[in-house]
Amino acid sequence: MQVPQFPPSDTAQLIQRCQAIAGLSLGELAKLAGVQIPANLQRHKGWPGQLLELWLGASAGSKPQQDFPELAIELKTIPIDANGQPLETTYVCYAPLQTPPGLTWQNSNVRNKLQQVLWVPIEGDRRIPLAQRRVAMAMLWTPDERQNWVLQQDWEELTELIQLGQVETITARHGNALHLRPKAADGSVLTDAPGPDGQRIRTRPRGFYLRKSFTADVLHSGFG
Repeated sequence: MQVPQFPPSDTAQLIQRCQAIAGLSLGELAKLAGVQIPANLQRHKGWPGQLLELWLGASAGSKPQQDFPELAIELKTIPIDANGQPLETTYVCYAPLQTPPGLTWQNSNVRNKLQQVLWVPIEGDRRIPLAQRRVAMAMLWTPDERQNWVLQQDWEELTELIQLGQVETITARHGNALHLRPKAADGSVLTDAPGPDGQRIRTRPRGFYLRKSFTADVLHSGFG
C-alpha cells in the first residue's frame, strides 16, 4: 500500500482511501509513508491529522479552504475513547477579530468548513502508545437543519460580541455547539481587535471550536 500521489478524483475514491486505512495503526501508516513518529503529541498535536491528510490526498494545506477543495469536503480527525466518545473539542478555524464588511453566516469560513466534513475517529486513550492507536472507519457528514441552525445561532452571537468590542468578555459558557477559545502558541502572541469603547485593543487570537457534546451527537447520528 502506497501514499496516493494525487487528490481523490471524487467522493467515492476518497471513501475508498478511508476504507483502505481503517483498522491500521498510526505507526503502521507512518512506517509505510516513511514518516517519523513523534514521541508524544505535546509539541506535535496536529501530527495525526497531517498523517491522515497525506494518506487521503488532502491538497489544501494551511489555506483557508476545505482540505479537499475540489470536493468541497473538510477533513477532521477526532480522538475517541473506547466507547466512541470524543476526548476533546474540535478546532474549526481562526475567528476574525476585525470582521470584514458584509460578513454573514452564509459567507463565513466556519460555515464553509462545516458544510461537508469527513470525520475520521482515531483511538485517543493516552494509555495506548501513539504508534499503536488505530484509525477507525470514516464518516461523511453534512449538518442537518437543526445542527445548522444551532451552529448559525452560536456563530452570530459570538461574532456580534466581537464586533461590539466584547471579545474579552466571551467565556467557555458562550455557545451551545460552537465556542471561542484562544488560539496561539503562547500568551505573548497578540492581535488587534475592537475594544468596548471603539478603540483598538491587543488580545490573543481566537479560534472557533466545536464542543465535545456536539461532535458526540454527530458521531452517534452517523455510527449509531
